[in-house]
Order: sequence, then structure tokens, then C-alpha cells
Amino acid sequence: MDFKFAPASRAALAELSCDALIVIVTGDASSQGLDGALAQQLKDALAQKDFQLKAGRTLYLHRPQGVKAPRVVLAAAADAGPKALRAALGNAAGVLKNSGAKHVAVAPAAGAALTAEHAEAVVAALADASYVYRHTKPSAPPAAGPARVSLLGEKADAKAVQQGLARGQAIAAGVTLARECANRPGNHCTPSFLAEQARSLAKEHGLKVEVLDRKAVEKLGMGAFLAVSQGSEEPLRFIVLRYDGAPRTQAPVVLVGKGITFDTGGISIKPAAEMDEMKFDMGGAASVLGTFRAVAELKPRINLVGVIPACENMPDGRAVKPGDVVTSMSGQTIEILNTDAEGRLILCDALTYVERFKPAAVVDIATLTGACVVALGNLRTGLFCADDELAEALLDSGRQAQDLAWRMPLDEEYEEALKSNFADMGNVGGRAGGAITAAMFLRKFTSKYRWAHLDIAGTAWKGGGAKGATGRPVPLLTHFVLGQAR
Repeated sequence: MDFKFAPASRAALAELSCDALIVIVTGDASSQGLDGALAQQLKDALAQKDFQLKAGRTLYLHRPQGVKAPRVVLAAAADAGPKALRAALGNAAGVLKNSGAKHVAVAPAAGAALTAEHAEAVVAALADASYVYRHTKPSAPPAAGPARVSLLGEKADAKAVQQGLARGQAIAAGVTLARECANRPGNHCTPSFLAEQARSLAKEHGLKVEVLDRKAVEKLGMGAFLAVSQGSEEPLRFIVLRYDGAPRTQAPVVLVGKGITFDTGGISIKPAAEMDEMKFDMGGAASVLGTFRAVAELKPRINLVGVIPACENMPDGRAVKPGDVVTSMSGQTIEILNTDAEGRLILCDALTYVERFKPAAVVDIATLTGACVVALGNLRTGLFCADDELAEALLDSGRQAQDLAWRMPLDEEYEEALKSNFADMGNVGGRAGGAITAAMFLRKFTSKYRWAHLDIAGTAWKGGGAKGATGRPVPLLTHFVLGQAR
């Protein structure tokens, strides 16, 4: 899908040549800045109550009289902001999904200057609406989006809009990669598959990549990571990606993504219902790959490292047992009270490993706890960070990207729940505050750098009839990395 800015006046939209025209309107019952035939079409539709200026409403007009475009969609938005534009465009794209329109022109709401955020919202909405998973479903229809999209606006807005379109397209490519990886079933998306994706990404975009096998991980002393992987026939992989966009003297930002390619819960086995969705437990790893895809295209002046510990969590005769004690790479011992709290075990060794990079900041991303879903639902990612400046940078990045997070507490008193009589710590606390105690566990391995943890258990995928990966938080992470560039 190719996105371009096109100078155009709303008063002249009826003369525009395209396969489909999407006109965004807001709650003002005036002419919306339209003229001639389109203004009359809107007036008639409102008078006949075929359309209302309420967010979420759409009206499809086929070959309307006096309008050059053969298809017109009127889409009502709550206001003229980027968030409302994205929602309205998503609705309009649904109307056009099976229309066959190859060139779509988008006329945003009247009365506000177009910004880079508006442009990025246009790309995000249409890219999301056109995505179709096909890899293991050959009967699925082909991607339904247009080949070409023109975003209409005033010449004065051109520079900002073009910047937003470029950023939006890079992020959309990253989101698509993350979705493609996460949507694949566990017998396709294995730790080795993630390593292949990292190698392919590195080859295509000039990145550096290193993939460690079990022998190398054993040599490093990653006892917690090894414990999780030991019940699986699939070999583990420890993946390290590097994007060098700044001088070597500049400390890198590090992203650490949980890569559990399938999670049965191990000996502490999960209920059968919805266990198929545990193929999404590598959503953190997918988001790291997706962010690297976006960053490699945008080429900011920053050094970026991505670390992905990848394995399965399976319950065979060699699997780690509740009550077993393992020694992490940091030297701290862990009593594994629940083998289904495995994500923090592979992450803690990765968080120790990244000390070697002397990072400017480390952000780990993980589908870590059901407790976070209970706390925040599926709208916001849980953010845990003791550093106010780093936390605000991540929150602000989420707002800019329309990929929201919410800051959660890290009070020291929560650490009491992790005490063990047989090791330096247990890997779980009680039921209460489960997302917080998981973050407190990870915090024990991050004393040597600035650190934040994103719990994406509620946002990395959707269940039910819309089951599938979302690609979050690639937009948030990409904005964060761009914001750290000098």
C-alpha cells in the first residue's frame, strides 16, 4: 500500500479522480467545508436521516450525481483529532473492504491543520483494516486494501504530513511483521523460526545478529532460562539483534522480548480452554522484531540492541518441577513455585546478559501475567518503572502512537511476597497484585541500569471472533526509540 500526500481543497473534492473518496465529517451540521454536489449529498442524507453526524456512523454512496469518484464514503468522527480520524477511517475501510477500489483518497475533517500524527493515524487505520493472515489458511481472501492512498490537505501541511506518512508506513510494516510471527501456530513459529526471522531482518536491513544455542547459554550460566526450556524437544535460541545508527561511544537502548513460542504452563499445566492462544506468548519477541523492522527503515541516530530468549514451556519427564531451585545468570537462586510463571525466568537471565552493553535504558516486553489483564483489560499495556523520566517517555510515546500504556506501582513492600525459605526468592507471590509481584521479580535483576517493564498480556492479541495478534506495542516502542535518538 503506497501512501502519498496530495494538495486538495475540500470545496473541490467532487472533481477529484480516484476509485473511492472517504470524506471525514464531524459533529458540526454545517456544510463541513464541502461545496457543490458533495455538500448537497451530505445535506440530503442528513435530512432523510440516512446519516447522522455521530462518531461511528458511515454512509456509502455509489456513483453519486455530480461527483467524479464512483464510490464515496461519508464517515463521522468524534472530532478533528488523530485518534478520531483513525477510528472513523477504520469504519470507512470496512465499508470499502470488498469494493475493489485500488486508489482511495482520504479527506480529513475540516477546520484543523493536518499534522504528522494525523498522517500516521491514516496509515495505521488502513494498514490494520487490510491485514489478512494467510500463511496456514490458503482459503483466506487476499489482502483487501487499496494499492494507493492519497491523503488530501493544504500545501502548508505537506512537510509534516509526509514525515508522518513515512513514519506510519515504517511502523505499519513492523506491526505486520509482529502480527505475522505471533499469528503462526506453535508448530510453525518455533524458537528456530524466530531466529530465522531475525537473520532475515538483519540481512535485508544491514543489521547485526547473533544466535546462541543451548551450549552457549549453558556456558553463560543461564540456569533460569535453561530450566524453562528443558522440557521441550524444540531447541532454545537466544537471539541478539543490533542496529548501529550512532557512534560506538553512545550507549544503546536495549529491548528485551519474551519469546515463549508455546506455553502449556509446564507441570503447573494450564486449563485446556483457550490454551491455543498461548502461541501468542511470544508477543514480546514479535514486538522487538517489529520495532527493529520499523527502526531499520527510519534510520534514526541511535544504537539499539534487541534480545530475545526463545523456547517452549512443555511438561515432559525432564521438565522443571514446582519446588525446584535453579541458579540464574546473576548468581541469585530461584525457587520455582509455579512452572507457569516461566516468562520471568527466561527474562531474568536476559536482563542480566544485557549488562554487558552498558545500556542507556532497558525495556522488557512480555505477555507476562493474566493479572495485568484483570487490572487493565485489553486497552492499555501495563508499565512498571521506578524511573520517572523513563516512565514518562514511554507513556508519552504511547500517547503519540495511539498505543496506550498505564503506569503501575512498584512499592518495595510488594517484594515481601517473593520470599522463599529455600532460595533467594520464589518466582511467584500470592494471587493479589500478581502483575506487580512479577515486575518486582524482574526488578531484582536490573540494578545496574535504567529499566522499564511492559506487560502486554492484555494488548498483544485479541480473543473470540476477532482472534489474532495486534502487533502492539510496536508503535509505542518505535516512538520511544525515535524519541531517544540524538
